[in-house]
Amino acid sequence: MKEKFNEKVIPVILKFINTKAIQSIKNGMVTSMSPLIIGSIFLILSNFPVKAVVDVLESTGIKAVLDQACGATFSISAMIAVIGISYSYAKLENQEPLNCGIISLATFLILMPSSITTEGGEVVSGIINKTWTAGQGMIGAIIVGLIVPPIYCWFLKKNIRIKMPAGVPEGVTNAFSALIPAFVILTGAAVIHGICSIGFNTTGMEIIYKVVQTPLQKMTDSLGGAVLMCFTGPFLWFFGVHGSTVVGGIMTGLLQANSLANQAIIDSGVELTIANGGHIVTQQFYDQFINITGAGITIGLVMYMFFFAKSKQLKALGKLGIIPALFGINEPILFGAPVVMNPMLAIPFIGMPVIACLIQYFAFPLYLVKIERQ
Repeated sequence: MKEKFNEKVIPVILKFINTKAIQSIKNGMVTSMSPLIIGSIFLILSNFPVKAVVDVLESTGIKAVLDQACGATFSISAMIAVIGISYSYAKLENQEPLNCGIISLATFLILMPSSITTEGGEVVSGIINKTWTAGQGMIGAIIVGLIVPPIYCWFLKKNIRIKMPAGVPEGVTNAFSALIPAFVILTGAAVIHGICSIGFNTTGMEIIYKVVQTPLQKMTDSLGGAVLMCFTGPFLWFFGVHGSTVVGGIMTGLLQANSLANQAIIDSGVELTIANGGHIVTQQFYDQFINITGAGITIGLVMYMFFFAKSKQLKALGKLGIIPALFGINEPILFGAPVVMNPMLAIPFIGMPVIACLIQYFAFPLYLVKIERQ
């Protein structure tokens, strides 16, 4: 059974995770990490859990400054993602990546709504709506980031470009090389927008959100979807496949979209509850409860080896692995103990994330985990 799995299934999984699309999503989504981490600091300060502190921040005008910084980081995550994914894809194709990212961003902006209706019924146009540059536009950003780069790279590979004479600065040469693919791609995006706008009174991004993103978010937020996500990572790790890469490549965009949707609910002044559209399964849910100290939540095994192991080898491995484990790095334990291909550790390794998932999934809606502002 194990040999057949290694011969038939593992190669297919490895081929899938090594595709340019999955690698681009994995590498591209990481680019949004820095602004999101910094933005989360401003978010915590702006919504400090002590009312007296918040009152002081509001009276001095500091809260508005913190909210501005938070909005400028959290609210552009989809824009960062589309640039990052496109940049990574073009780089994997050994083509000039920056122009590809810029063209993808322009395509993304063409396809999203550029107007809003005020409470008084007035239509304000010519704007960039932050609703669509964050959570609601995340899947659209991924789709654009996977469609535009192959077209861009095809033109350059076929040498369909404007060539400049020798001696022209590289930046100018790259800009002119991107003109033809940019014209084709952006014209195509404009045509699609025109069809959606004139023919169906909507936009491409709104269609993607309704048809693709909303069902996917509901699926990931379901109990079955959450359990499957928590099971798949360690299950693949057990056979030596980097399960975190597989799950992260597929799920990161959806989990971040769920997180940003929750943030939008908080920003609107409404209580974050399931009834108000809140999501349980978010990036924080996965990072803090399912993947904490690494795949399989192996910190217990590391602590046991560090303090109680009689084997000198295991004790030394525990000393080596305890600090990295605190930062979510447990590969030394997975391959050193080993956990990979070890049937004795398979059940706790695969089962612990699933158990943690079930506890947290039912704890949140029942308010077993609740933070109240003092």
